[in-house]
Amino acid sequence: MTPSPVSSTPILRRTLTWSAGAALVLAIAAAGIGYAVDGTSGLWSGLSGVLLAFVFLAITAGSILFANRWFGDPIYVQLFFAIVLGGWLLKLGLFLVIMIVISGQAWISPLVFFLAIVAGVVLSLVVDAVVLVRMRLPHVSDIDLPTVNPEDEADADGRNAHGATENDG
Repeated sequence: MTPSPVSSTPILRRTLTWSAGAALVLAIAAAGIGYAVDGTSGLWSGLSGVLLAFVFLAITAGSILFANRWFGDPIYVQLFFAIVLGGWLLKLGLFLVIMIVISGQAWISPLVFFLAIVAGVVLSLVVDAVVLVRMRLPHVSDIDLPTVNPEDEADADGRNAHGATENDG
């Protein structure tokens, strides 16, 4: 597989990788704290909250990575925004369905579930910030700078290929 010419691709991949590892650690912590607070309901609520936070946040990065596959295509911009908007609409629909289904379940501890989701979102933001700070990305990227035409370069006495100097009007 050839590397993507889009400079955000390695950042998004690293963010997804680090977020998955951090979510695993947070899921273990949330399950333990949830079990200590509310028994088995707290355990499942903590696991569910962290899992949902990771899945919803990964959909955005995943949709951007997927959309970057069309970089260079004449309709790249339209495809990019259609795919990313579709990912956001998918997240909204999933969120509504999951919240409606989960709200009436006896195994959910609402406070543990809510705090696990909030902790997952905060952890994801921290991971995003750390990855962005540590990545080396040029200030200007994804462009080609114009090259200098040898005929337009001035020679040693200040005259270009046409015999004119910079001061000639």
